Amino acid sequence: MSRFDGRAADPGSYRDRGSEGAFGVGTRAFSPPSKEDPAAAAELDGLPRFEKNFYVESPSVAGMTEDEVEAYRRRREITVEGRDVPKPVREFRDVGFPEYVIQEITKAGFVEPTPIQSQGWPMALRGRDLIGIAETGSGKTLAYLLPAIVHVNAQPILAPGDGPIVLVLAPTRELAVQIQQEATKFGASSKIKSTCIYGGVPKGPQVRDLQKGVEIVIATPGRLIDMIESHRTNLRRVTYLVLDEADRMLDMGFEPQIKKIVSQIRPDRQTLYWSATWPKEVEQLARNFLFDPYKAIIGSEELKANHAICQHVEILSESQKYNKLVNLLEDIMDGSRILIFMDTKKGCDQITRQLRMDGWPALSIHGDKSQVERDWVLSEFKSGKSPIMTATDVAARGLDVKDVKYVINYDFPGSLEDYVHRIGRTGRAGSKGTAYTFFTAANARFAKDLINILEEAGQKVSPELANMGRGAPPPSSGYRDRYRGHGGGRSWS
Repeated sequence: MSRFDGRAADPGSYRDRGSEGAFGVGTRAFSPPSKEDPAAAAELDGLPRFEKNFYVESPSVAGMTEDEVEAYRRRREITVEGRDVPKPVREFRDVGFPEYVIQEITKAGFVEPTPIQSQGWPMALRGRDLIGIAETGSGKTLAYLLPAIVHVNAQPILAPGDGPIVLVLAPTRELAVQIQQEATKFGASSKIKSTCIYGGVPKGPQVRDLQKGVEIVIATPGRLIDMIESHRTNLRRVTYLVLDEADRMLDMGFEPQIKKIVSQIRPDRQTLYWSATWPKEVEQLARNFLFDPYKAIIGSEELKANHAICQHVEILSESQKYNKLVNLLEDIMDGSRILIFMDTKKGCDQITRQLRMDGWPALSIHGDKSQVERDWVLSEFKSGKSPIMTATDVAARGLDVKDVKYVINYDFPGSLEDYVHRIGRTGRAGSKGTAYTFFTAANARFAKDLINILEEAGQKVSPELANMGRGAPPPSSGYRDRYRGHGGGRSWS
């Protein structure tokens, strides 16, 4: 019998996961969501029970007073909601992860849990539904993946024809691939198999992975539905569901697909719902899918930018953008990675071509590129061989490239949420970053909210932007160029 399982069962039906950790104590089978709901109870008839609660509070966490808990949460900007919320963990070993997981954490060089991990791990390991609201780069991927690995290790092994135990839905191919890389790294020591299901590439290798049997599937909604409808997989074994970047999935119009997928998963599953923002649409979707959830908010539910990012906004005309970009690159180019965002695929390709003609090592990534080409461009960017990458919003979320030093918004995005996510590609994992934004008269409707984001982060607001925020017309296109070599010092102060 697995030490991660509290039931008497056939030892041969469970994977031998090792003897480390505290998860073998106090586990329980999960009851239907509501005994008062006959329909829910009927839905569970004939379904095998499964293990969900693996958390045993360590003595050091149990010994924290309420004042200490509040002080810790206040210091790390953690706000919690829900019934019977567990105390946060301050050290990795306080969680009780198996030794093989601790070794991977140590190998990765992590010093202490991030705020979302500190509060999210005890919540997730208790088996309850969880809403996590945290900015990009906050460590949320491991906040749900490590409990997922523990969850898998406590379930009966896959039988032929079984679908996954853990399903992670993500909005983009890039994010899905990066999640799978982490799942592979941290799941290898307990022989947990994972695969990534997304469109734009041949189905063959993905189908073969599913047919062999994988415990964790990370998928974009469209390709997953394709695999389900063609009977390449099923969701009958899914007991741990993650919706990552739910706000982005709704922005991209995936709500019908998400509902279709979730309708095929048993109702007593554990669901973890992650979002960087909390608009009404995201909240409503959470109400549909979650039961009695915990809620952990890092920072504020209000839209705000990472304070580790220095933000500069320049008011200019459309015709001035390219020259401003080149002058800026001349100032900041030191071999560091620079990510430039455009609104359109056509604009992305045009600016990239012009930059290369002018001698700048730039490549582009957007939705019309093949997956092979996108992977190659990302590889060149990550390695530093091509330190300048232009991108549409396909890269605004889920792009986890170490040491992106600068983000440039060549075109201002269509929403403040996308602005925050774009600039969040820098200043990740505790490092500092810088974001430059070109702001035109066409963007004036965003001025007031952009000023609020800048002021909340303690950033300087230029007089021109402040005037636009008050409804004043933008400066004329003939205003003095303030860049180096064009009549004065740079305005990026």
